[in-house]
Amino acid sequence: MLTLINKEIRSFLGSLIGYIVVIVFLATISLIMWVFPGGTNVLDAGYSSIDALFFIGPWVFMFLIPAITMRLFAEESRTGTIELLLTKPLTDFQIVFAKYIAAFTLVLFSLLPTLVYFYTVYNIGSPIGNIDVGGTMGSYFGLLFLGGVFVSIGIFASAITNNQIVSFIVAVFLCWFCFVGFDSIAALEYFGGADDFIIKLGINEHYLSMSRGVIDTRDVIYFMATISLFLLLTKTVLGSRKW
Repeated sequence: MLTLINKEIRSFLGSLIGYIVVIVFLATISLIMWVFPGGTNVLDAGYSSIDALFFIGPWVFMFLIPAITMRLFAEESRTGTIELLLTKPLTDFQIVFAKYIAAFTLVLFSLLPTLVYFYTVYNIGSPIGNIDVGGTMGSYFGLLFLGGVFVSIGIFASAITNNQIVSFIVAVFLCWFCFVGFDSIAALEYFGGADDFIIKLGINEHYLSMSRGVIDTRDVIYFMATISLFLLLTKTVLGSRKW
């Protein structure tokens, strides 16, 4: 399995897509946080916080992560190499998990440079260090978990088609729906007292909870369960090719 993980990571880093994803993510966040005027600009806001990163990050991930994952199974299906992959001495879940780890590693790489933003704001605060460290770390964990869910969704979307564009569109829609779709449904007047339950089915509620700096086990369980669900669905789709 480690061989497959290394192969996928080398594939990302050996092509432009890996670098483009990281550069686009960092450039987008940097421009909004430090260049473009407005409420999300750290210097204009007048207080030491990088909340803009955690507000914008999910929306940028919603498009960049499907761009990372769209080729993972779709390209293998299109070229016919999926049959060769399935003959390897690996279980279906090991194949799915290896591709998941490889894609998630690229997401992690894209987040690591943003620690420079935290270091910068930490030092330009008055006094130095005047930043909510707990809330910031909680937000980082929340963004990592959210990225993990989006990766699992993207892999599932890639497994159900051999067309990368279709995979990208399906993944973007599913990521959007899981992030804010349940909030939109709960806003309708048809569900009465079930509103809170419906909202808790969505990612946003748990992401916001972590952003407060409190790592609640219920939020962790939610993210892990959602990731596991989409990975198991992907395994099921992959296994159906053998029927």
